[in-house]
Amino acid sequence: MRTVVAAARTVTSTARLLETLPPLVRGDARVSTVFAYDPTSAFSDGVLDLLKDAGCRTAPWAQLADISPDLLISASENIEVPEGDWPVLVLPHGVGFQKTVPDSRADRSRLSGLVPDSLLESGRAWLAVSHPAQEEQLLGVQPKAAGRTLVIGDPVLDELRATTPRSAEFRAALGVPRDHRLIVLSSTWGPTSLLGTHHDLPVRLLSALPYDAYRVAAIIHPNVWASHGAWQIRTLLADALDAGLLLIPPVHAWRPALLAADALVGDHGSVTLYGAALGKPLLLGAFGSDAVPGTAMHRLGRTAAFLDPRGDLHAQIESAVAGRPSASMSGIAAGAFTHPGQALVRLRTAVYDLLRLPEPDDTPPPLLTLPRPDAHGGTVTSWSVTTTVSAGNGRPTVTVLRFPAVAAVAAGAAVAAGADDMSAHGPAGFTHLACDEEERDTRISESAAALFRHRPSTTPTAGLRWTTDTLRRFPGSYLAATALTAGGYLVGLREGDLVEVSITGPTTDAGLPAALVYTCLRAGIPLDGTSLTLRVGTVEADVVLRFRPAAPGAPARSG
Repeated sequence: MRTVVAAARTVTSTARLLETLPPLVRGDARVSTVFAYDPTSAFSDGVLDLLKDAGCRTAPWAQLADISPDLLISASENIEVPEGDWPVLVLPHGVGFQKTVPDSRADRSRLSGLVPDSLLESGRAWLAVSHPAQEEQLLGVQPKAAGRTLVIGDPVLDELRATTPRSAEFRAALGVPRDHRLIVLSSTWGPTSLLGTHHDLPVRLLSALPYDAYRVAAIIHPNVWASHGAWQIRTLLADALDAGLLLIPPVHAWRPALLAADALVGDHGSVTLYGAALGKPLLLGAFGSDAVPGTAMHRLGRTAAFLDPRGDLHAQIESAVAGRPSASMSGIAAGAFTHPGQALVRLRTAVYDLLRLPEPDDTPPPLLTLPRPDAHGGTVTSWSVTTTVSAGNGRPTVTVLRFPAVAAVAAGAAVAAGADDMSAHGPAGFTHLACDEEERDTRISESAAALFRHRPSTTPTAGLRWTTDTLRRFPGSYLAATALTAGGYLVGLREGDLVEVSITGPTTDAGLPAALVYTCLRAGIPLDGTSLTLRVGTVEADVVLRFRPAAPGAPARSG
């Protein structure tokens, strides 16, 4: 029996071991694994919960010498290892050796990924690297690393590439509609990170991208979660979450979220380099000076386009999505990763060599695709809506643009006209504020021109009752809309009329027919027996409006 100790020091490094170790020792009764918890890091909060959730056998770091393992594996280089004759294998917890980080042992910076000199001097340390260029880099910084590196490749990138065909499935799992684009923000930790530089970028991006064409997600480095806590992060991003931001959990879930992305806005963190390697359209929202010159990350910062956070965000995102990754970006990624698809094979060989055991059999370790992610985002319940009317094919076309109202307010944009100003419109068309019946902010619900419910009404009578009650509760609103279980929509007007809306194509939320009827009221378009085209993003649908009796058995109102 051989004992492997896995160092559990930070959430980031522990998660990397939990992702990497299972296929290496899978099914081998000769190997026993125990996780030794090292609480000395400022980013250790959450490690024990992570180990408990995974069902790991744990031991205090202070008992490491008593365990006397046959091999210590760590994805954190900043560890204090007691004396012994057992080897220490250090894996990168991102793309290794790309930046400098504060040194907890001294008032200085150090190269991320490089172990203490004493461990190299003992001849026990082995450093796994993803590319031969990293060997050269390490020798230039620390000659004692000579002969102590193992060129493995990158198991995370292999996993990402193997799972790429499931990207559309992951978008759906995150709640992104098929015809929408997912823009992912990725922020490492520290003051020069994306969120450290532009903490309001998520909500401003949500205020700039039409809700019916885009979704936005945020991947935040686990060190930020560990040092600030989930409560603080959610409080800081409260407006963005209420505007529909998908906040990706800090462990494991960032990988499927990255695969689901149609474009990435990143910084000098490893997720950005993984995105470049996957060929994702990329913009840099920030880039710290702590990227090490000569590395792939540093070259990425000198090559990739930057997002102007104060410019036209919508236009910049559209341009990035429409563009193709350049050959130079592919070359940069190629300079960080080698042996594609072979990382687990090479790593398992290294592990068993250090354990002085023959590998279990001739079957390579399995390269599994990633599991489906869970959606973690706020529900949007209010919109700033802009509509325009144009003539075409002999009938009006109403184009609807919706933006989360919370994002518009938080980003400093003027919220669309409320219910108290039916005359306001500008070059962009008509504007109004609309909200779901479950909107919690009374400032919005009491100012909304249009109200609707996301749950369909079971019968027309129930729909009529709901619209009547809702307009009574909110005397400042002009209309209330509900979907019907059997199909179609009912829109009740303040003056008592009831409009039936029939829309071809896939079912949508009642906010769109509400916006359509509101626009007809503003533009003087008849509401009975009228055919229109509804355009939302790139999707068009045929619409028919007609008056419906306001009470069962009552005659329909004539045009």
